[in-house]
Amino acid sequence: MDIFSDLKSMVGRTPILKLKKFSGSKDSNLYAKCEFLNPGGSIKDRIGFHMVECARASGALPKGGVIVEATAGNTAMGLAMAASHYNHPLIAVMSSKMSAEKINLLRTYGAKVVICPYAVAPSSPHHFMNVAKQIAQSLSNGWFCDQFSNQANVEAHYRSTGPEIWDAFGDQLDVLICGLGTGGTLTGVATYLKERNRGLRVVLADPLGSTHVNHFQQEQVDAAPYWIEGVGGDFRPDIADLSLIDETILVSDAESVESAVDFFQKEGLFVGGSSGTILAAARKYLANNKGTKSRILVLLPDGGRSYLSTIYNPQWRADKGLAIGSEFGSLEFVQE
Repeated sequence: MDIFSDLKSMVGRTPILKLKKFSGSKDSNLYAKCEFLNPGGSIKDRIGFHMVECARASGALPKGGVIVEATAGNTAMGLAMAASHYNHPLIAVMSSKMSAEKINLLRTYGAKVVICPYAVAPSSPHHFMNVAKQIAQSLSNGWFCDQFSNQANVEAHYRSTGPEIWDAFGDQLDVLICGLGTGGTLTGVATYLKERNRGLRVVLADPLGSTHVNHFQQEQVDAAPYWIEGVGGDFRPDIADLSLIDETILVSDAESVESAVDFFQKEGLFVGGSSGTILAAARKYLANNKGTKSRILVLLPDGGRSYLSTIYNPQWRADKGLAIGSEFGSLEFVQE
């Protein structure tokens, strides 16, 4: 049993699980890296500390300076831990689509949360990215983290997530399936692994409504609303290297939710909607490559506890028209 000296040292080294029940085959070579087991509950713990440390080292974030970030919530949690560790205030700017659990948790951490309207154009002054920039510029000691353009985001995964996967699989990993929000995970991990294994195939799992697949295909298409949090987007992030992608798979909200629920029921692990998107893409990949002996790894970014009021709430699913094959969690009360 390891004893850690501080919170930062607990980030990373997440376990990899071979998925037998979810894949439907005990002979499956499908594996999951469980990033939701980081102390803050998501893969974004890795970048939270690294981006803050790089900014402090460069002088971009002065002592006691205010961290400002546009976020779906998970990066803000990673930043909140780093902000607490290094004594910085934090302002998290989020869209109204994000769950109440994320907002309340950030406020409990001491962060100020600013909520912006969802589904506005990236050019709108009310878009969460533009609001965050405006807030940071208005503060004399503000630092706009900007995970979508911050190379420290990519570097964190190149230095930690990628090497952890290589240590586990070496050159025996055939397929990596992951999502793209900021592009930091995909770019950092895929760069590290492809430098060592040119045969690795990288598959992007993208929600229907996101524009990342369209950018990969060099198509100009406007984003459409979708409900899954923490994956996809309505603009191409500066740090996303789409040339690393070999294949794309689109996933609907309903498919994401159903896969997350099914994964919980079959594997006993409680994952978030973005993990559901990636798991649904894995199922589609397996369906399109029946009998494959390839070793496939999915990166599962976050856990389900932040989504008890959304994807794990039958009423929320019904309100959003996201009926799934079998509802779960309903209680039948015994009448005396």
